[in-house]
Amino acid sequence: MSKLDRIIHQPVRLQIMAALVALDSEAQLGFTGLRDMLNLSDGNLGAHLRKLEDADYVEVQKTFVARKPQTFVQATPLGRQRFQEHAAALKAILEQE
Repeated sequence: MSKLDRIIHQPVRLQIMAALVALDSEAQLGFTGLRDMLNLSDGNLGAHLRKLEDADYVEVQKTFVARKPQTFVQATPLGRQRFQEHAAALKAILEQE
């Protein structure tokens, strides 16, 4: 049986990973779009992204678009794998009934 992932299990990080894993593997989501989608503050989202980035579950890319700084986020292959394992562990718990 798969094990729950302590990094992903936190509710905000679970939402972040679910949003990113729903995209194609090469697709990125803008920081502000993700922030607005999850109704988070910049600081809250930034702190959770840092934790996920430190675990190599997400990749954060900073660039300039029309001379304005932009941040884009995408799930890494490891992050996608860990999310799938976490989801399988949750499903196994629900099916034990």
